[in-house]
Amino acid sequence: MTDVLKIKPAPGRTVRDPQTMKLLAADGETKPQTSFWLRRLKDGDVLPVEATKKGAK
Repeated sequence: MTDVLKIKPAPGRTVRDPQTMKLLAADGETKPQTSFWLRRLKDGDVLPVEATKKGAK
């Protein structure tokens, strides 16, 4: 699957990656767009990370 999501945990939430069993980084990670991550997004457990412009002050 080529589609990916840039997500981070919602405030006050901890979310484990089901493949690595590691906690999702607070500043966000890129994850595959699977039913697991889409469900976490729909349920409000994770939030999308907004793209930032490099070099912006």
